[in-house]
Amino acid sequence: MSLYNTNQIKLYNTLSGEKEILQPITDGYVGMYVCGPTVYSNVHLGNVRTFMSFDMIFRYLKHLGYKVRYVRNITDAGHLENDADVGEDKITKKARLEAIEPMEIVQRYTVDFHNVLNTFNFLPPSIEPTATGHIIEQIELIQSIIDNGFGYVVNGSVYFDVHKYNESNEYGILSKRKLEDLIHNTRALDGQSDKKNPQDFALWKKAEPTHIMRWPSPWSDGFPGWHLECTAMSTKYLGEYFDIHGGGMDLKFPHHECEIAQNQAAKGQDPVKYWMHANMLELNGARMSKSTGNYINPAELLSGDNDIMSKAYNPSVIRFFMMQASYRSILDLTDDGLAAAEKGFHRLMDAISLIDNLKTSSTSSFNVAEWKQKCYDAMNDDFNTPILIATLFEAVKFINQIKDGSASITSTDLESLKSTINIFVFDVLGLVNISKTNTGSDKLASAVEILINLRKEARLNKDFALSDKIRDELAEAGIKLNDSREGTTFTTN
Repeated sequence: MSLYNTNQIKLYNTLSGEKEILQPITDGYVGMYVCGPTVYSNVHLGNVRTFMSFDMIFRYLKHLGYKVRYVRNITDAGHLENDADVGEDKITKKARLEAIEPMEIVQRYTVDFHNVLNTFNFLPPSIEPTATGHIIEQIELIQSIIDNGFGYVVNGSVYFDVHKYNESNEYGILSKRKLEDLIHNTRALDGQSDKKNPQDFALWKKAEPTHIMRWPSPWSDGFPGWHLECTAMSTKYLGEYFDIHGGGMDLKFPHHECEIAQNQAAKGQDPVKYWMHANMLELNGARMSKSTGNYINPAELLSGDNDIMSKAYNPSVIRFFMMQASYRSILDLTDDGLAAAEKGFHRLMDAISLIDNLKTSSTSSFNVAEWKQKCYDAMNDDFNTPILIATLFEAVKFINQIKDGSASITSTDLESLKSTINIFVFDVLGLVNISKTNTGSDKLASAVEILINLRKEARLNKDFALSDKIRDELAEAGIKLNDSREGTTFTTN
């Protein structure tokens, strides 16, 4: 029997504003769509956090035995500056500035996106469609919206009639915004005169003579609107009604709101059962922004080549840091926070490295079955990774107690403990047990071994003051000595 039969997940549905029991449309199968990057620049660290959250969710669903079709798109056309309906295409603008083909920009930054995600040990999605690969589907979708009376053509461009839609539906159902408030807060903008109303959004834009990326359509040579691609690709690969749609909190309005409207207008139903949104990543208590200088990209964080952090951090340490917060919480990236996460990460890995050499007993002084259920309970409660990690550290404490001889475990419980830790640390959280040689720990180990031998010599000479001094000063430096009948080992805090 699959684990999903005995593990009931409650996830937060943005649409209802409540935690709901995950009940897939088809038993045993989950369809999940996540809005991917617009590939005109290096991937933003905040985007990495969003994709990491859904990678963790994908991993847990697979662990429970669900057959998951995970679709994450690549936006390689149609995304205009400032997420608007006027202005230049982000990819075209970058191509013009660098005097190269737009698809060279797409290729360069798609490769960068994949390299960064691979560095952080992401699983690839089941399908990764592109906007330019689905122009026909988008044109067909626009035609359906026009035929149903919710789209109109002006000078070769096609717009979605939000006011007409709102007469029979609720525009703002996801973001909890009212059209009346949007009207009140909208000012007229130059270049939007083709629209009936400022709230309307583009489904197809007629290309200006200088616009490089263009395709023929019944209305003009042009390109699709940004919101349209996700509706076309999600429903093509997951069906007209699917389980989970995810993305960053910043996409809730207008992007995801427009997706709902488009699907209702074209197909007469909501496209998604559960809407999920990951929260933003801040840097030192403020919004990340290149314009203010409060910004760091993944490569800079990994290499240490920046003026913000004190050192380079390993990808698994960064991943561990991000998993310490709920995906729905704002997370503040700081040097102190990463340094603390690094210590915690190594404590966890040190404990895992001890498991195979632990001695078993006839009894266990720790309820492994109860602890294991707590791990599942944490993940079943809206993928609560902070609680999961806290639960894992209960096992870390127990493992160290077994090593010190102050706790005991049976062979059966030890196998269960080892299996469960491996599942949640490596399979679900996606951490990698990095080689200590990558952190300079081999040199540290050699230095500590010298001090251990000096301490042993001091004790043989009954110089207990020196012996205690070595132990205490190492402890102050975060290195704990562990004495046993087999000798002295050490762990780092």
